[in-house]
Amino acid sequence: ALRRVKIWTPLVLLLAIVFAVVQSMRPLPAPTLDLTAEDSYTFDGSKVDIPWPAQGQAALDVDGIGTFGSSGDQKPVPIASVAKVMTAYVILREHRLDSGAVGPKIEIDQAAEDQSDAGQESTVNVTKGDKITQREALESILIASANNVARLLARWDAGSEKAFVAKMNATAEDLGMANTTYTDPSGLNNTTVSTAVDQVKLAKAAMKEPAFREVAAMMSYDDYKGHNHGNWNQLVGKNNVVGIKTGTTTSALGNLVFAAKKEIGGETRTVVGAVVRQPDAGGGILAAALDSGDQLIRAAQDALESATILKKGAVVGYVDDGLGGRTPVVATKDVKAVGWSGLKVKLTFAPDEVPHTAKAGTKVGTLTVGDGSSGAVKIPVALKADLAEPGFTDKLTRVG
Repeated sequence: ALRRVKIWTPLVLLLAIVFAVVQSMRPLPAPTLDLTAEDSYTFDGSKVDIPWPAQGQAALDVDGIGTFGSSGDQKPVPIASVAKVMTAYVILREHRLDSGAVGPKIEIDQAAEDQSDAGQESTVNVTKGDKITQREALESILIASANNVARLLARWDAGSEKAFVAKMNATAEDLGMANTTYTDPSGLNNTTVSTAVDQVKLAKAAMKEPAFREVAAMMSYDDYKGHNHGNWNQLVGKNNVVGIKTGTTTSALGNLVFAAKKEIGGETRTVVGAVVRQPDAGGGILAAALDSGDQLIRAAQDALESATILKKGAVVGYVDDGLGGRTPVVATKDVKAVGWSGLKVKLTFAPDEVPHTAKAGTKVGTLTVGDGSSGAVKIPVALKADLAEPGFTDKLTRVG
C-alpha cells in the first residue's frame, strides 16, 4: 500500500501542476458591460392632449425621443407634391452634397422646358441647354414645388423617370414605409400614395442630410433667371419651423410634412410630423394643412420637458470579467432625458471594446436615453475603479 502511495502521489502532483498551468494559460473570457440602472424612465403626469385634426391623417414625433402617436386611418392616400421629399432624398443619397455645396451642373432638356408651362402644375421656367446646379434643382422642387424639375432630376439620375421611381420605392422599403407606393417623381399622379406615419419616417431620414435641411428651411430662393420663388410652406421661418414640404391637389387635398426646433435641456430637439388629406376649412386646402400642422407643432413644443434621471458619478452598471469579478461603471455627467408627461423612454448600453485591464476613468461604453437614433441622448460611461485581470485563483477554479 505504501508503495502505491509513493507511485501515485507524484502523478497526482504532476497532474495538478499541469491542470494549474492549463487553467492559467487558457484565454480569458471577453469582459461584458451590464446595465444595472433602471432600463426605462417615465415622465410624471398624464398623457399629453394633442390637437389632432378632425379629418384626414396625422402623425407627430420628436426625433430621437419618441412619438406622440397618430390620428386617422393610416391607409395609403394620394400625397401630391409631398412626394418630392423622397425625390430629393434619393437624389442626395445618390449625389451627396456637403453643407453649402452647390453640386454638379444639370443640363435642362427639352422635356423640362416644354413642361415649364404645364397648365395647372407647379413649375419653374427653364430653357433647354441651360444648366442649373444640383442645389438649385433641389430648391426648385422643395420650395417652388416644380414638377418639371422633379422629372428632370429623375432622368438625370436614373436615365428615365421609370427607373428613378423604382429607386424611390426601393428606398421606401428600406425605411420601412410599408404603406407607400410611388408612381412618379413629382407626386402629381393620384397613384403615388402614402400615409402620415410613413412620411414621418422619411422626413426624419431626409433631415439628416445637411443640404436637405438647408434647402427645406429657406423661405424663398432666386432661380438662375433671377426670378424669386417663395416657399409654399408659409410656416417656415416662424416659430422655429425649418421645413419641410407642402402638397396640394383637388383630389389629394391639403398635405404637409413639417419639422420644427425646440431648445430644451440645453439641447435642440426636432419635432417632425405630417398631416395628409386636410379638407378646405374656408381658406383653402393649403391653409387647412398649414393650420393643422401649426397646431401640432405648437403642442409638441409646449409639451417638451427635461428631467435629470441620473447624477454624474452614479453607478449605472458593471464590467463583468466572466470569472466572477465585477467593476462598477459610472455616468460621466448628469443623465438628462427629454420627453413629455406620460412618456416612457428607454435606457440602453452600447459597450466599447472592453479591455481586460484599464485605469479608473476609462470610457467603456455609452448610455443611450431614447430610441437609439442620432437624436437620442448619449452619455459616456467610465470605470469607477481600476479594472484588473482575474487573479490566479479565479483562473484556476473556473469551469467551462
